Amino acid sequence: MKFVAITSCPTGIAHTFMAAEALEQAGKAAGHEVIVETQGAVPSPPFDPALIAEADAVIFAADLEVRDRERFDGKPFVDVGVKKAVADAPGVVAAAVAAAEAGPKSAPAAGGAKPADAGLATKVTEGASTATRVRQWLMTGVSYMIPFVAAGGILIALAFLVGGYEVALNRGDQSATAYFVGLFEQGFDVTSSEQWAGLMFVIGASAFGFLVPVLAGFIAFGIANRPGIAPGFVGGTIAVTVGAGFLGGLAAGFLGGFIALYLSRLKVPNSVRGVMPVVVIPLIATFVTAALMLVVLGRPLRWLSEALTDGLNSLSGSGIVLLGVILGVMMAADLGGPINKVAYTFATTGLATAATASGSPVELKVMAAVMAAGMTPPLGIALATTLRKKLFTEAERQNGKAAYLLGAFFITEGAIPFAAAAPLRIIPACMIGSGITGGLVMAFGNTLRAPHGGVVVLGLVGNPVTYLLAIVIGSIITAAVVIAFKGAHRKGHAVTDTAGQPVAV
Repeated sequence: MKFVAITSCPTGIAHTFMAAEALEQAGKAAGHEVIVETQGAVPSPPFDPALIAEADAVIFAADLEVRDRERFDGKPFVDVGVKKAVADAPGVVAAAVAAAEAGPKSAPAAGGAKPADAGLATKVTEGASTATRVRQWLMTGVSYMIPFVAAGGILIALAFLVGGYEVALNRGDQSATAYFVGLFEQGFDVTSSEQWAGLMFVIGASAFGFLVPVLAGFIAFGIANRPGIAPGFVGGTIAVTVGAGFLGGLAAGFLGGFIALYLSRLKVPNSVRGVMPVVVIPLIATFVTAALMLVVLGRPLRWLSEALTDGLNSLSGSGIVLLGVILGVMMAADLGGPINKVAYTFATTGLATAATASGSPVELKVMAAVMAAGMTPPLGIALATTLRKKLFTEAERQNGKAAYLLGAFFITEGAIPFAAAAPLRIIPACMIGSGITGGLVMAFGNTLRAPHGGVVVLGLVGNPVTYLLAIVIGSIITAAVVIAFKGAHRKGHAVTDTAGQPVAV
C-alpha cells in the first residue's frame, strides 16, 4: 500500500522529523510506502494532489492541528500523537493498513481540536482534563517562543565571540543598545569587529525582548484562538514593562486568553457579530488584560519574580548543587517533552535578562546546567551501544552512532528511539546521569551565555574543561546504568531458539 503522512510537534524540531523517519522505516519494513510531509519549524513542501489521490490512507502523527487538513477529506486515516509514531511506528502503520482495508471515511478535526487558523497552528483537545489542556496551552506558547530564543541567544553569543562580553556593557549613561544605535546612525564601518559585534548584539537583544510577549501571546492564542493574540501580546509586553518577567508573561497569557474566550462566547445581535472578533474582542480583552497587569497584578508579580531571582542568586553550596540536580532530572524526565521544556524555558527566560550582565549571575549557571544535562542522555546511550553492542539491536547500534552527534549539539531527543523501546530502563538511567551532570556543573561554577548549540558554543562556557568533565562523567554514568538495567532485563528474560541457542530480547 501507499500512505501519506503528516508529522508535527509543538516545537517543530526533533519529534517532527524523528516521527517522519520512523514511519518511513516502519512502512518499508512492512512492504508499504510511506511518504511524509513534515509541518515543523521549517515545513516540507506540501503534497502534490495527485499523490494524495493515489494514497490508500493518511497518517496524522501530529500534536498541532494539521494545516490544510481538508486536502485529505474522504481518505481513510489514523490520527495519533507524534510520540506514538516515534515509539510505535509499526503499530501506527498497521493501523493505517486496517483503516485502508475498512474503507473511506471523512477526516474531521481530531478530538474536537480547533481548526487551523491562517497558518498559525495549535492543538488543544476539547474535553481533555484540565491538566492536559494547561500543558497544551503552555506548549503552544513555548513552541512559538523557541525561534526567538534561538535567533536572539545565538546572535548575542556570536556578538560575545567577536567583541567580548564588554560589548554588552553600558557606555556612560547610555545602554549598549542605545550606544550602538547612535553609532550606526553615523555610518557603519565594515572593518570594525566592535561594530559587527554591536550589530549582532542589538539584533539579538531585540529578538530576546520578544520572549515574554510571544510566550504570553501564544498561550492566549492556544486558549482563545486568533482573538487571544492581541491581549496576550500586549499583556506580555506590559509584564516586561512592569518588571514581572516570565511569571508575568504566564499570567498575562492565561488572563488575556480567558477574557477573549469569554467574550467570544457571548451571545450578541447578528449586526454586531461580524465585528466581534476583529474589533470588539481585541479592544476589550486587550484593555482589560493590560489594565489588570498594570494596576492589580504587576506589582505582586514583580515582587515574586524579584524574590525568585534573589533566591536563585543567594543559593550556594549544596543549595545550588541541588538546583542543578533537579533541573538535570527534569531535562531527562521526558527527553524533550513538557517537563524538559519547562526546565529549558526557565533557563532561557532567565538568560534573557542575565546574558548581558557582568560577573556570573546564577541564571548563567542555570543555563549551563540545563544544556549539559540535555546533552548527557543521547551521549550516554550512544556510549552504551559502543561498549556493549550485544545488548542492542542492529538498528539501535546505528541510532547510537547518530546519538553521538545529536547529543554533542544539545538535541536531547536523540535518546527517544531507545526510550521508546524500553522506557522503564532507559529513562531512569538518563535521569540519573543528567541529574549528576546538572549538579556537577553547578558545583564547578560553570556558566553559559548562549541558549543552544552544544559544542558549538563551548567558547562561551565559563571553565570549559570542567564543563566537559561534568558531561563526560554524566554520560559514563548514564551508559553504566543503561548497561546494568538492560543486562539485568536480558538475564531475566533469556529465551532460546529451536536449536537451544540464546536469543536477545
